[in-house]
Amino acid sequence: MPLRDIDDLERLKKINAALVSRVERSMDQQGNAFSLFQTAISLENRVRNRTEELHATLRRLEQSNIDLSAAKESAELANLSKTRFLAAASHDVLQPLNAAHLSVSALAEVQASDEGRKLVRQVERSLETMEDLLRTLLDISKLDAGVVQPEIGDVSLEALFSSLRSDFLPEAEKKGLSLKFRPVNVAVRSDRTLLRRILQNILSNALRYTRSGGVLVGTRHRGDTIRIDVADTGCGIPEDQREAVFEEFHRGTSTLADAGLAGGLGLGLAIVRRMAAALGHPVTFSSKVGRGTIFHIDVPIGMAAAEPAMAAADMERPRGYGLFGTKVLLVENDMDVLSAMTSLLERWQCLVRAATSTDDALDLLGDTAWVPDIVIADQHLDGGDLGTSTIAEVRDYLGRTVPALIVTADGSEPVAKAARAAGIELMRKPLKPAQLRALLAHLLA
Repeated sequence: MPLRDIDDLERLKKINAALVSRVERSMDQQGNAFSLFQTAISLENRVRNRTEELHATLRRLEQSNIDLSAAKESAELANLSKTRFLAAASHDVLQPLNAAHLSVSALAEVQASDEGRKLVRQVERSLETMEDLLRTLLDISKLDAGVVQPEIGDVSLEALFSSLRSDFLPEAEKKGLSLKFRPVNVAVRSDRTLLRRILQNILSNALRYTRSGGVLVGTRHRGDTIRIDVADTGCGIPEDQREAVFEEFHRGTSTLADAGLAGGLGLGLAIVRRMAAALGHPVTFSSKVGRGTIFHIDVPIGMAAAEPAMAAADMERPRGYGLFGTKVLLVENDMDVLSAMTSLLERWQCLVRAATSTDDALDLLGDTAWVPDIVIADQHLDGGDLGTSTIAEVRDYLGRTVPALIVTADGSEPVAKAARAAGIELMRKPLKPAQLRALLAHLLA
């Protein structure tokens, strides 16, 4: 019906209201749709921004990882370079140090006065301190660089204890201290050299920081582990220094001063912690100031039965009747060391012929009337020759396995392995003349 034909006012109002309502609903729907559209656009922008921020963060993280990896590689290279430098520097310093040791030893034998012998002993102590410092710094550098690879095997604790007793008993007796090792017939799984160094350093500290009483070394079974205890009656370690004692050059000055004791270099426990970490042997201690300290080293039990240890007296007694008339082929390219070693051997009544390379050594063997009883060689010789190779060629020439000794400032494991494989004894420079003489007597027995 056309609107003009509607004459009912109320009816017109209703129709108008219905039309207005329909229009408002339509506008509301459009408004809601528009609002939803705006919301969707806003959310999309926020997602896009967050995605871009996430990508930027991932790129920064990736770059940080690259930078960290590069920094780690640079640090490892620097550490390795430091180790190589220290090894080379130590070798170069140990050579003249070895010559000084040998010369001072020869000088000591011609001193007639007490004052002369006293001065010689002072020089020897200074040389020994310098040697200990150099070797310890080199060991710490190698351990930090991760280049030390332990050779794990069964180690007889009784044999190890006998060796340590022989080394430290004179020092303990000199200070009026007791040094006791409880007997133990057991083998442990460890690297014999590193385990011995750990116990050496702990024992050295125990004797140094003990004024009266003594040191006791014993063991306890703890399941599949053997706990080695080193107990002393020394000055003790204060509670606030429990961690500091394992730091380099920490010497507990106040504690030592109170006890009237002199400290060492402060490197013993620093290297103990590093070696123990390399072996996986936990090292702990308990201590009371003024009463003493007990160090504990936990080591796995070995798989083989322990071998009976050689008696201490047998270990210390040279198996020979001196070196008089012993013919020694000495191969050494450092002229100062060569001169000092020759002088020392000749004072022991040895007959020495010296060479600086393999060819020189073989030339000396051309005299069929002179056949060496023993060969002593440095590892690194002129012309790139190696002492182990020189000894092998001398043995081939002579047609027999003549006793031989490598004397070197090179402390690397490959040198030690090469010597062991060839059945050659090894001594590190600087030499201690008394040990050299005892070893030569043993090899010639």
